[in-house]
Amino acid sequence: MTETDTPAPTESRRLAVVLSIAVAVLVLDQASKYWAESALTGKAPIPLLGEFLQLRLLYNPGAAFSIGSGSTWVFTILAAVAVVVLARLATQPQPRLRAVALALLLGGAFTHLLDRLFRDPGFARGHVVDFIDYNGWFVGNIADIALFCGAVLFVVLTFLHDRATAER
Repeated sequence: MTETDTPAPTESRRLAVVLSIAVAVLVLDQASKYWAESALTGKAPIPLLGEFLQLRLLYNPGAAFSIGSGSTWVFTILAAVAVVVLARLATQPQPRLRAVALALLLGGAFTHLLDRLFRDPGFARGHVVDFIDYNGWFVGNIADIALFCGAVLFVVLTFLHDRATAER
């Protein structure tokens, strides 16, 4: 391997940060789901901030708001495609904050893919464990928080970049 074949230190550090964030999201999400299943199974919702924020265990076969609950296999395929695309994007040179956004999206998509692949009721038909109830509007998990934050950050950065480009 020649010196030109090795990645620049900043590239390897960026990749390490991306992988660290994505793995942290995955570990936090899966650990919190393990906890939720052991602590919340068969229990009534536990209020944290009254009814505004509660802990309530649900198994979601669909997407957000349980949309498409009869098409779990479709969400498995979409999650797999998202993981591949996000991994590809995250390994390419990116500005630091955009890499963080991609890492959050990658971690969230990957942990949802794991749920779809390996949770009941079976391979590629698994249900996502949700347990954070937001005032009855929806019930989510740590991966959903990472996906939301990553998406918002990505959109804001894109808007700021587009605005800066237009002002030139």
